[in-house]
Amino acid sequence: MKKIILSAIAVMAFGFMNAQETRFGIKGGLNLTTLTGDATDAKSLVGFQVGGFAEIKIIEKLAIQPEVLYSTQGAKYDNFGDTKLDYLNIPVLAKYYITNQFTVEAGPQIGFLLSAKDDGEDIKNGTRSVDLGFNFGAGYNFTDNLSVGLRYTVGISNIYDNDYNNLTNYVDYSVRNSVLALALAYKF
Repeated sequence: MKKIILSAIAVMAFGFMNAQETRFGIKGGLNLTTLTGDATDAKSLVGFQVGGFAEIKIIEKLAIQPEVLYSTQGAKYDNFGDTKLDYLNIPVLAKYYITNQFTVEAGPQIGFLLSAKDDGEDIKNGTRSVDLGFNFGAGYNFTDNLSVGLRYTVGISNIYDNDYNNLTNYVDYSVRNSVLALALAYKF
């Protein structure tokens, strides 16, 4: 994990030093989330995300976009209620301008668990404090300042730790986050 954080910091520092232009912004939107893997009966849960970002132009059509987002995630279950997970997510995306209006983006994300509840009961002790994911997305710029984006985050790491698996008698129980987000962004 230290290598991932240090790599992200190095990429951002390099980008700031060599950037042609850096713009900052805020964003917010809706999340449609679920849990995948061994969570076979999980259904989608509606949440939200809000935060800020920096768009660091490297060359004319390419930018690096680090973000800091508060994100509500989780899933609904028919048998035992909802699993609600709150994260502080830090994605670092490579953003390519196909045209001045259309963009595509991809990149890794690290998430830090803020709270975890299962049917209202605190399960943070059985949930991993760090979540890794990878993002794919596209965006449309209405103006130089206002844009909309659609992004899918594929969870890479198991959200439950080994203690939870042992308590629930699931030896290899692997559950990952899955997030489809629609967000509105404003650049200053």
